[in-house]
Amino acid sequence: MALNKQMLEENEMNGYTGYARNDQYNPAVVRRIAEKYRSILKDIGENPAREGLQKTPERVAKALQFLTHGYELDPAEILRSAMFSEEYQQMVIVKDIELYSLCEHHVLPFFGKCHVAYIPNGRIVGLSKIPRVVDAFARRLQVQERLTVEIRNCIEDTLRPQGVAVVIEAQHLCMVMRGIQKQHSIATTSAFTGEFNAEKTRAEFMRLISRANPVG
Repeated sequence: MALNKQMLEENEMNGYTGYARNDQYNPAVVRRIAEKYRSILKDIGENPAREGLQKTPERVAKALQFLTHGYELDPAEILRSAMFSEEYQQMVIVKDIELYSLCEHHVLPFFGKCHVAYIPNGRIVGLSKIPRVVDAFARRLQVQERLTVEIRNCIEDTLRPQGVAVVIEAQHLCMVMRGIQKQHSIATTSAFTGEFNAEKTRAEFMRLISRANPVG
């Protein structure tokens, strides 16, 4: 599934690769997905020709392209675009990163917050790049466990820091709207490397991300 190249270029100019709103989509992909959704609407007993549904297949097709545009992004390249030499060797945390993804099992949303930390080893990265990496992996069909590890591995392999920590807390609509239907269930996953495998360092990270946000 490919986004129109213009969409990606304009998003980059807006300063947030793959995230800024833009309504340029691949028309061939829109047509193919929309036709399939017309059939789906019929199969569930709806009339795709009625007024409220006439444009729904095209809207869904465009929404899917946007919600899965992470396939078009290179998370490692996002990091490499803003890496700097720096001797800082203390923990760097970006917490409460809003996260939206689609569960690959039912193509229903899961959403929540991602907390990321790393301890530099001679190189740091622009802070805004970390949420972009999270988005690049989240905007794909995912499971939370794999998403957590992919974010960790990308930062580990690209920055080569002394350690990386990633924690995701998310609510899954496949649990809320169907299946067990538990309205307030939160899934938490974590992944650590290097210094964060030490109990003291990991405990400090968990304590810091648990604090109320002092900004705003």
